[in-house]
Amino acid sequence: MQASATRPGFTALFTPKLLTVLREGYGLGALKADIVAGLTVAIIALPLSMAIAIASGVPPERGLYTAIVGGFLVSALGGSRFQIGGPAGAFIVLVFATVQAHGIDGLILATFLSGFILLAIGLLRLGTFIKYVPYPVTVGFTSGIASSS
Repeated sequence: MQASATRPGFTALFTPKLLTVLREGYGLGALKADIVAGLTVAIIALPLSMAIAIASGVPPERGLYTAIVGGFLVSALGGSRFQIGGPAGAFIVLVFATVQAHGIDGLILATFLSGFILLAIGLLRLGTFIKYVPYPVTVGFTSGIASSS
């Protein structure tokens, strides 16, 4: 049996879930549930994104713009129906350090480079290698971010 017969093709893997959901049907009940979920995430994400912006030395409205645009992009282009996209408080330390060392332009460049790297990882299907990162490494990394803030 061929391996390509069991693996989904490029189009199936990289079709945004927004298109898949619309093709399969999207009713009023799902819209209401999504609105409630979106408002719940917004209540948390908007103040946090403003805090990240302030910590990085830009006006708070930049954080709002970023959270709104990023939230829509994650929702429209994300790979899961149940995916929630928003800012992570642990990144305040990384954003602040990047701005201090390289300025806002360096932060923007680092953000775009991160996106391109993540795209390359997805296209090369390297996400399966995450299973080889031991759990203590993940916990240690997260604890290290928390203790440095």
